[in-house]
Order: sequence, then structure tokens, then C-alpha cells
Amino acid sequence: MPTQRYSVTQVPIRNLFAWIDSGEIAIPEIQRPFVWDAVKVRKMLDSLFMGYPVGYIIAWRNPNVKLKDGTTSSGKRIIIDGQQRITALMAAILGFEVVNKDYKRVRIKIAFHPIKQQFEVSNPAIEKDVSWLPDIADVFDSKTSLFNLVTDYCQKNPGATNDEIFSSIESLRGIVNNQIGLIDLDSELDIETVTEIFIRVNSAGVPLSQADFAMSKIAVNEIYGGNMLRKAIDYFCHLAIAPEFFQELKNDEEFADSEFMHQMSWLRRENDDLYDPSYTDMLRVAFTSEFRRGRLEDLVALLSGRNFETRQYEEAIVEDSFNRLKKGIIQFMNETHFQRFIMIIRSAGFVNASMIRSQNSLNFAYILYLTLRDQGFPNADIERYVRRWFVMSMLTSRYSSSPESTFDQDIRQIHELGIEQYADILIRGQLSDAFWNSVLPQALNTSVASSPYFRLFEAAQVKMIDTGFLSRDITAKDLIDVQSDVHHIFPRNYLKKNGMSRAQYNQIANYAVAQSEINIAIGSKEPKIYFSQLLDQCQGGPKLYGNITDLDSLKDNFRANCIPNGMEEMTFDDYSSFLSERRVLMAQKIRKYFEDL
Repeated sequence: MPTQRYSVTQVPIRNLFAWIDSGEIAIPEIQRPFVWDAVKVRKMLDSLFMGYPVGYIIAWRNPNVKLKDGTTSSGKRIIIDGQQRITALMAAILGFEVVNKDYKRVRIKIAFHPIKQQFEVSNPAIEKDVSWLPDIADVFDSKTSLFNLVTDYCQKNPGATNDEIFSSIESLRGIVNNQIGLIDLDSELDIETVTEIFIRVNSAGVPLSQADFAMSKIAVNEIYGGNMLRKAIDYFCHLAIAPEFFQELKNDEEFADSEFMHQMSWLRRENDDLYDPSYTDMLRVAFTSEFRRGRLEDLVALLSGRNFETRQYEEAIVEDSFNRLKKGIIQFMNETHFQRFIMIIRSAGFVNASMIRSQNSLNFAYILYLTLRDQGFPNADIERYVRRWFVMSMLTSRYSSSPESTFDQDIRQIHELGIEQYADILIRGQLSDAFWNSVLPQALNTSVASSPYFRLFEAAQVKMIDTGFLSRDITAKDLIDVQSDVHHIFPRNYLKKNGMSRAQYNQIANYAVAQSEINIAIGSKEPKIYFSQLLDQCQGGPKLYGNITDLDSLKDNFRANCIPNGMEEMTFDDYSSFLSERRVLMAQKIRKYFEDL
């Protein structure tokens, strides 16, 4: 039977607060957005007051680290599950401010009704109601006189007795003596085991990740500026989405004076949403580009001081790892790097965030950009390699499963073989003639509108400066930018009337980017009808669809949009053969696009 590698104890909440105050337990989440709403905090306090269990906290003491002088330092306990629960208690009982989802510091005030013995989220009406104590943090304040509090309450509420109110408030204050379960993981557990435990734990129903663990490890390290580094990561990600947050950010005076503030200040005027990274994305890119590794569990190990050869923990490795991670984060934030990278992705035809269906493809493309720049490659070569790698990874769904393992493999091979040789091996192996002629046309046989293959087709149209379906002057890029209609070449209602299911009429090989007015004009007409009218339009007939009025321009538009020949003869019976033929044409267009990148 396996040896139990943890202990379970019941700890009074009062003791937990004392440990946090002394630094015995590190609570990294106090500086991050608090995701619980106030109602959930109120329910937790109510459970404590009623004597109900409120769950467990899981802690792990960092491994003992060998210091530079040869002595050993015992690590702090780090909370790996239960941060939100502890933050809720500290906010409501001790009056701590929390950072909300908008990164603003706020108080969560929970009110208590001593007569009814009820809790409620404080609000203006409660604050005016003398029967409520509007903020229980005042009750727990060591400066508050219980005698004066009870006397004052009874004077304002004539029906209440001193004994009744005293007893009720004493019960409230007594919840800090209630116990909460503490699971202490064995400090001798190796980092891989603790990482596995961390990932398996659920907090409020949300699975924790290796990035969460790494962020906790970063925040609790005070010696090498971990808390400031963690703030930098969080703040950058929020600023990328909400540039107006910059004004709020200046209120954090300590951070405003840091070098990170200077590095990210350019985001206050940036509104491009093509790449809005999460903290997981930032960690992946910074870690993989700087450490040449792809697994975030390795980052956790290195931040703990793990020597992979001796399997010991050393302070020198902790220091070096924090310095290198900081360097990687600063490189990620650099305005020139970030904007040039976005420019490269846009130059591949991806002009809208909706076109990018793989965040990890974007992440690794940025890793490749930073790596090649560090290796001194000319800018023109960097652009070409990054463009081609990004599109290749989208085409092959390279990072859709086991992304960390693939990141690890790719970054190692790029450093060992060089980008020229490794990219050539991958592209020749994965994008062979068989891929273009068989695999890709089959992959285009899907009704998933968000398919990366249709997005790649759109990117090809943008790159080739194609006009929209039946448009003379308006480009596919213009239409994608304003999110215009995706037209069904065989109209949807026409196919529905003929008994086609959603999966059949929504085939992406039946899609074309078109102006709304052209889409409306076509309506549910049979292709045979409206394509014949188009031919007539180009021979002096009435102008019904767009502004194309000559046959050569119409044929060019058909080629640009991969429209098969003979559409003026096609009816419902030709739909299947139309799809097959158009998939081949779309695959050929994507191939030409890729080869020209």
C-alpha cells in the first residue's frame, strides 16, 4: 500500500490569519483579481456561523534549498488550492481590499443582523438601516469595544436587549475560532508529483493549470522580485484588452516606479486585438524562448531551484531562473518586438482576431520570432520563417493536442538543427503533395464555420488582394475587417427547401465572403438562375449583382473565389459535385498562398 504523502489537520481560522501575517504561509492570490462574487463570500460566512464545514486548503512547503554558503533554507508553505477562500475571509473579516476583475481595489463589505442572525452583502439601504451592522470587519477590529458596540446598537434598536445582542455578536466574533481543514503535502515530495496534485485539484469547479502553479510560485518569492514580476504579467494582459486601465495602473505607486511600467506603457494607446495574451500565453512564450523548454512544469521546478542533474534544489538556480524569466517577460512586452510580430502575422493575411483559431500557434510563432531575433537573423528572414511556421502550424493543427510536448520538441530542434533545416524537414514531411491533393480537400469537408481551413482560405484571399464574391472594387480584406456576410453559393434556403440538413448546406466549401447587398440580391435563387443572370449582366443585361459588367472581370472574380466552371448550369443535383470540385480549388489556392509566403 502506498505511503500517505500528506497530513490533514483542522486549523482555527485565527491561526491561519496569524501564519499569513507572519509569512509562514504565502498567499499570492491577494494581489490578483478576486473571482468570487460578494454573495459567495456571504454564503461562506453564513456556513461558518452555522458551524458548517467550508472545505479544505491545500498547502505545500517549498523544497529545502541549498544556499550559496552551503547551508539549507526551509521554504515557506505555499497555498496551492484555497486562495480564493482565504482571500474571502481576509476581505470580509479583516477588512482587506481585494482586486476585482477590473483590477480596481475594492472592499467587500458583509453586513450582519444581530437579532435575526443573518448575513447580507452590504448596500446603501443596509447602511441606513440601524438594525444591521453594515461591515463585520468593524466587529473584528481589535480597537472596537464590544461593550460600546452592544450599548450603541441597543440604543438605536429599543426592542433589543443587551444580553441578546452581546450573545449574537460574540457568536459572530467566535467564527475565527472555527476550524478549516488544512492538507499539508509532504515537503519531500518532488516537484513533478506536486505539480500533478496541483493540476488535479479543482477550485470552484475550475481545473488549475501548470501556469497557475507557476504564477503562484512567482508571486511568493520576495527575494527576487516575484510579486512585482507577477503584477507585470497580470497588468500587461489586462492592459492589452483594456488600454484605459492605464490610468488605474498608475495608482499602484510601487509598480508605477518599476521598470515594468516603462516597458508596458505603450499599451495605453494600443487597440489592436489580434493578439491579446493571457498570463498562460505570456509564460509559455517567455519561458520557451528564454529557457529553450516547452513544459511549464519545468518552469515550476526551476523557480524552486531544481537541478535536473543532481535532483537537488539550489538557491543559485532559483536566482538564475527568476532573472531569466524576468528577461523573457521584458522581451515579450517590448513594444518593437510585439508590434513587429503582429505586423508579420497581419502580412500573412490574418487581419482579424476571429481568423486565428489556435492561440498556441500564435504563441509559438512569437517564440520563433524572439528566438530568431536573438540569434541575429536578418529581419526579412525572420518575417518569412515566422509567417510560414505560423501558417504551417495552423494547416496541420500542430499545437492542438499536447502543445507543451510539441513546444518542447520544436524549440529544442530549432536550436539543435537550426531553423532552416528543421523547418524544411517539417514542411516537406507534413505538407507533401499528398497533403495538398488529398488531406486538405478532405479537411475542407466540414460544416464547422470556425474551421481553421476556411480562415486560411480567407487569409489567402487577403494576401492575394482578392475582391469579395461578385465585387468589383471591395476586397476580401475590407469585408473581413467589417465582418460582412459569409454567402452560401448554393443558397441556404434553396438547399433547405430541397431537404438538405444544416450540416449539408453549411459546408465551408459552400461559403464565400460577400457584400451584404449582393447576398440579399441573390436570396434563395438556384445557382443556374443567378449565374445565368450574371453572364447576362456582363453582356449588357440588367445589373443585378454588384458592379462587374465584363466577362473577363467576372472570370477573374470566379478564379479568386474558387468558383468552379459551369455554375450557370448547376442545380440541386449538382451540389455534391460542386462541393468536391470547390474543395480542390480552395486547397490549390491555399497551397499557392503558402508557397508564396
